Amino acid sequence: MIRFKNLGSGSTGNATVIEAGNGLQTKRLLVDCGLGIRQLDFRLNQAGLQADEIDAIFITHEHSDHIGCVRQMALRYRIPVWMSQGTHLGMGLADFDGLLHVARDSQPIDLGELQVLPFTVPHDAREPLQLSCTDGAGRMGVLTDLGHASSHVLEHVAGCHTLLLECNHDPELLSASRYPPFLKRRVAGPYGHLANQAAAEIAEAVAGTGLRKIVAAHLSQQNNRPDLALAALAGVSACAAVEMLVAHPVDGTDWLAV
Repeated sequence: MIRFKNLGSGSTGNATVIEAGNGLQTKRLLVDCGLGIRQLDFRLNQAGLQADEIDAIFITHEHSDHIGCVRQMALRYRIPVWMSQGTHLGMGLADFDGLLHVARDSQPIDLGELQVLPFTVPHDAREPLQLSCTDGAGRMGVLTDLGHASSHVLEHVAGCHTLLLECNHDPELLSASRYPPFLKRRVAGPYGHLANQAAAEIAEAVAGTGLRKIVAAHLSQQNNRPDLALAALAGVSACAAVEMLVAHPVDGTDWLAV
């Protein structure tokens, strides 16, 4: 079975643990590492884990709230890291002492009990990737940090039982916020972040392919509220039977089954 725990989701830092086991062996993937090493250790401990129990790290893109302490953690615990060539370039070609693996669009990553499939998304980074994970039974999609859902994105999240789905902003709150005009344009643009309604449209597009759970993620603390995100998702009639939750920016979520 697959289960996951978000450790934090938003501009203060992003990280999610996904684990799959067969009763004899368990593999754990850390998706993004956008926290300081002490804070990450603390949140892993809260999840009942030690850092050396992480088997692999996947970095979606090079923005600071996603890379955080990845190099320090990888080198300290000798954990292999996957990221795109563009992301590595965006990190200044950081030296990972042989632990770095290049992730590519639509090329599977075999972690044993957990199979990972990266896919490209439209976002203002060098070569951003999001991903889906499966143990052969359950399937989870991680879909944050994108400005819109291309047909390629929808193809890759179709069939997911659970989506960790960006609901970044409410357009009215963003428009009325103190963000400077250039930042408002960036966030709301086609390579920025998903508005609540855009997330709802993604949910509607894939609801009939087995979707059972949505965790709204990457909510802006200035430009969104959990009730607004959930209201947009709940407005999708095709999702009437879908469980809906919100990832807290600091506390994340409890352990959740896919």
